[in-house]
This record gives sequence, structure tokens and C-alpha cells, in this order.
Amino acid sequence: MLDDIDRRILSVLAGDARQSLKELAAQVGLSSPSTSERLKRLEERGVIRGFTLDIDPAALGYSLQALVRIRPLPGKLHVVQQLIEDLPEIVECDKVTGEDCFFARLHVRTIGDLDGILDRIADKAETNTAIVKAQPVRRRILPLDR
Repeated sequence: MLDDIDRRILSVLAGDARQSLKELAAQVGLSSPSTSERLKRLEERGVIRGFTLDIDPAALGYSLQALVRIRPLPGKLHVVQQLIEDLPEIVECDKVTGEDCFFARLHVRTIGDLDGILDRIADKAETNTAIVKAQPVRRRILPLDR
């Protein structure tokens, strides 16, 4: 369970995870050592899994984003999963229930690059691809008050 101070720490970090410990402590009303201890406990409990870098794929030339539903052919589940794990353009992938086994998010520079990736999967799985036009909700933290 999170108390109010833990929730404030998470909320402040969600807005700016790069701020100093001193700045964070001032915003949550604790001393730096107390804030440091709280952070350590949140990490040990797995509430905070890490501090990440958010890079805009378009700034690196990856102008197309696609969502791909992947249904491995019989007997190919593990082969397809390994292929997905080995493709660096796939930045996220969920193993799901339902007709498809995987739901992957990938970034590519061109439609030709997308075709090349899908061709590598084609003899092992059926795919259904959608190009992302916009992302009205970016990854965000869950409500902390519940």
C-alpha cells in the first residue's frame, strides 16, 4: 500500500524524474535522507521499476509506427516469440489471449522497412497491421489515489 507521501513522490517524479533529490524532498515536504529512503523502499518493493529515457522515434528518422497483431502458425509459437524479441524495431510486445498471440508496436523509417519485417514473420505467422496516425494518449502513470 502507498501512503500519501509515497503518492506525492510518485506524482512529482512522473512530472520530472530528472530533478535532484533535494528538489524532490522540498516538493514532498521531507528531508533529503528521508526522501532517499522512501525512494529506496519504493524501488525495493517494485513500485518504481526504473527511471527511463523517452526518445522521439521520429527524431531518429523512424517516421512510421505500426501495431501488428501476430498469430503464429501451429508449432511456431516459440520461434515467433524469439523472432519478435530479436527485432529491434519492435519496441513493445504483449502476449495476449484471443485469436492472436502477440500484439506488437514497432517503428520503421519506410513502408518498405515494414514490409521487410513482416516478410521475416510471414512464413511463421499470420499478421494484421495498422499504421498509427496519432497517439491521443501517450504512456502515462495510473491514478495514484485509488
